Amino acid sequence: MNVLVYAGPEALQRSVTHALNALRSILLPQYSVQTITLQALNSQPWNISCALLVVPQCRGRFQAASATAIKEYVESGGSLLGLGIGALCTSRDQGGASSISQDILFGLFDKSAGRYIYLTGGNDEADKRVRTLKAADDELIEGIYGRDSSNEVTGFDGEKNIRVLATYSEVDGKGSIAALTCGVGAGRIAVWAPSIETPLTKEAPSTVTTVAVAAEVSAEETRRLDVLKETLLSLSLRLPTAEEKPSSRPLPQFLTSAPGKPSIVSTVTDLIAAPSSGSQLSVFNDDNDTFHFHHFAESADLVKNARENPIESSNPSEWQPKRIILCPASLPSQDLTPLFNLGLYFESLSAARSKQGCPDVAGSWGCGEALLYSEVVTSTQTMLDRNPRLLSRLPSPLVSLASHQLAGRGRGSNIWLSPSGCLSFSTLLCVSLSSFPAGKLVFIQYLFALAVVEACRDDEVLGKRGKNVRLKWPNDVYAVVDGERKKVGGILVNTSFSGGKVDIVIGCGLNVLNAEPIFSLAQLLSPGERHTLTLEKTVSNILARFEKMWGKFVEQRGSFESFMDLYLERWLHSDQLVTLTTVTPPQKVRITGITPDHGLLRTMPEKNGWSSGAEGYIDLQPDGNSFDIMSGLIKSKT
Repeated sequence: MNVLVYAGPEALQRSVTHALNALRSILLPQYSVQTITLQALNSQPWNISCALLVVPQCRGRFQAASATAIKEYVESGGSLLGLGIGALCTSRDQGGASSISQDILFGLFDKSAGRYIYLTGGNDEADKRVRTLKAADDELIEGIYGRDSSNEVTGFDGEKNIRVLATYSEVDGKGSIAALTCGVGAGRIAVWAPSIETPLTKEAPSTVTTVAVAAEVSAEETRRLDVLKETLLSLSLRLPTAEEKPSSRPLPQFLTSAPGKPSIVSTVTDLIAAPSSGSQLSVFNDDNDTFHFHHFAESADLVKNARENPIESSNPSEWQPKRIILCPASLPSQDLTPLFNLGLYFESLSAARSKQGCPDVAGSWGCGEALLYSEVVTSTQTMLDRNPRLLSRLPSPLVSLASHQLAGRGRGSNIWLSPSGCLSFSTLLCVSLSSFPAGKLVFIQYLFALAVVEACRDDEVLGKRGKNVRLKWPNDVYAVVDGERKKVGGILVNTSFSGGKVDIVIGCGLNVLNAEPIFSLAQLLSPGERHTLTLEKTVSNILARFEKMWGKFVEQRGSFESFMDLYLERWLHSDQLVTLTTVTPPQKVRITGITPDHGLLRTMPEKNGWSSGAEGYIDLQPDGNSFDIMSGLIKSKT
């Protein structure tokens, strides 16, 4: 689920930045906290996966389309949080009145209570200072940055379904509302007139009336975030527990191999260090990351140091270096990898590969037998496909897996988070273009997604419940529960060409054991069955299935023909009627399949019931189009 911070032209960038930082510090990895632009607010189906819309401090009335989109979202059951903005409650609709204040951003209507609520902006330069507030429990909240004469919360006296979160404690504003939460239609809003998103340490000293010592500022910052947490809870968000919160910085990665194949680690390091020996490998600099390599004997100290000394910067580019611990002879203990049992993983992988009939050839290894694992990384995908020198030297297949990602990537500009229970990994493959046509690379996302869905049907994963896991074109994995479709995973494929070969990095995110509000595979099982599902067994079965499929796929020079029938059995779209918005005017089309030559989505125009086919097919590229399955729309990808 997404928490979206509005970043349109009305929003003040400083407030947007502070809101992102504060909300991410509280909500990651349970929710994806990201901005939403004016264009996306007005044209994209953002409301489907939005758990909370955040309006930071703004200036100037919202456009009619934006106001309508927000109004419909809240009144139909959505949650909204205003930061550094005011609110006016009235029984009259003043939306069209010429006398209405220009400070009003937009209005909401609570039909059940017969009231209108207008959210207001204000002058960014008005009377900046630190405010002292009083919480509902009468405890003081000090060190909240705010303004004296703007962003008031008025008109709520005597109103029902109102909860006051804080009032002003100063003499000039004693008792007046500083923050509240209330129902609006089927939804709920919370409004903070002071800028509770803003830390004191980020404002110029001239804006505060007193100079606090460091300890006092730290205590005030803790209290500020605690109050913000209480506000989020009032809006029905689920905050991650201490156990679910990952380290705030990347932790060391372990380069491991299947037991009995210790030469894998030395082969990998020799190739990276070439022409030097892998035993001399110490530092490797690349475009995106700097990698430091360490002997296994250093592992305990490195992990302990990383856990106890978090990086202060919120900029992922500054989270350097990335440390890799080499494990040529043995696997790290569970104390070092508490969230992923490497012994169980390799044991499960061996059994799954044997079950699938994967070949075991001397001098080579199978998919998943060379593994980079870390409890916390920036992104398994980024570390491979954005470090071209490292990518060109790494042998394949190689899998990079993490229990948590701090900057995971999805399709386009989307973010794929890794809360506790999420399976996040990337698989590196390499093929020669002389034996594998480049035009067939599009099918890889279909093939890997099919491997994921088929693995879910294995008795070691979901068994018979796996039939509920289906494919959404072009690269998403969904679970169907009582007719409702819930996204549980996605596939991201990046390619890099050089020297007559192509390096392929396949990223996969799959919700396996996640707790609500995120839907996961575990929720397809009864509570008594869930203990049988593990991350280790799930990923090992996916990799074994894919290895078997990949071998056949490459042998057939990228032909998808032998997989097509099974793919169409497992997807959600056969004969689905959708609206194609990439043509003018938008046109109703019926999905008929995937083209066998270029992997395009094949549709047929719909005319008065079933199409006669007189207008021929309309074929759509996966990389240029986005499929909004909930709304039945196919549109250009943004």
